[in-house]
Order: sequence, then C-alpha cells, then structure tokens
Amino acid sequence: MTSIDGVYTVTHAEIQLSATKNDVPEPARIEIIGLLNLRLAASIDMMLQCKQAHWNVKGPAFIALHKLFDDIADDVSEYSDLIAERIAQLGGVAEGTAGTVVERSTLIDYPLILTTGAEHVAALSDALSQFGRAVRIGIEEMNELEDAVSADILTEVLRGVDKWLWFVEAHQR
Repeated sequence: MTSIDGVYTVTHAEIQLSATKNDVPEPARIEIIGLLNLRLAASIDMMLQCKQAHWNVKGPAFIALHKLFDDIADDVSEYSDLIAERIAQLGGVAEGTAGTVVERSTLIDYPLILTTGAEHVAALSDALSQFGRAVRIGIEEMNELEDAVSADILTEVLRGVDKWLWFVEAHQR
C-alpha cells in the first residue's frame, strides 16, 4: 500500500492470495482485500479509541458512559472479526497488527488527556462519524467491484456504527 496525502492506495504486488475456489475474479479479490485491510485498520483503531474512553472517563455519568464505551468496543471488535474473516475467505491475509493499524488507519488520533464524560463523548462521536464515513465509502467500493458479500458485511458494520453514534450523541444534548 502506498500513501498519497495520508490516503492509502492498494499496490497489487503487495497482496498474496492463497488458493480458493471463491468465484470472485482474482483481480477483484486483490482489490477487495486491499480495501478491506484499510477498513480493518480503522476498525481496530476505533475499538482501541472506545477502550481509551472506557478506561479514562470520569464524572457524574461515569457508570453509564463506562458501560456504553465498553459495549461499543465489544461490537467494533466483532466488526473487525467480520472484516478480517472476509479477507481470509477471499484468499487474503488479514493485516491487523499494531504496526499496520498505526500505518493505515485514517481516523484522527484520540486525545490522551481527556477525562470528563463530555470530552470523551465529543471525541468518540467524532471518531464514530469518521469511521462511519470510511465504511460508507467501503460499501460503494465493494459495489463497484461487484462483491455483494463484502458490501453486505460493511452494511452490517455501518448499521452498528450509526446506532452507536446515535447513542453517544444522545449524551451531548
């Protein structure tokens, strides 16, 4: 993958496929795997940002937010599994190491100095919104590559992200 102004593009030579009888054409699988690995990095980053908020939130709404942030992290972890497993189904390698997440996630860095519930709610709503946008783009990319299964997986992820964004934003009112 190469970076152009912080946006990663797929380099086909970097993607090695294992044998599969999956009938998605090989050129499309290569492209899909590269794009899904970008979404995997973002989802792992999103999960870690939720845990950062969960571990460090303080204030009168502590217990509600502590639980909310942990519930979101659990669901986002499941989204990562869905994406990684789809990569493997297509004959690719799910690249979810800390180094690849740092290199490829396009989410804004989570501020480490936050403590109040309001600060964490604001930061997490920003991150969830940004993650949701990346997933929406991913759905469009999968549709263009005629991979209905990957588009469906990302639609499931987006359904959850939109729900969690709504839950977090409800704390801003």
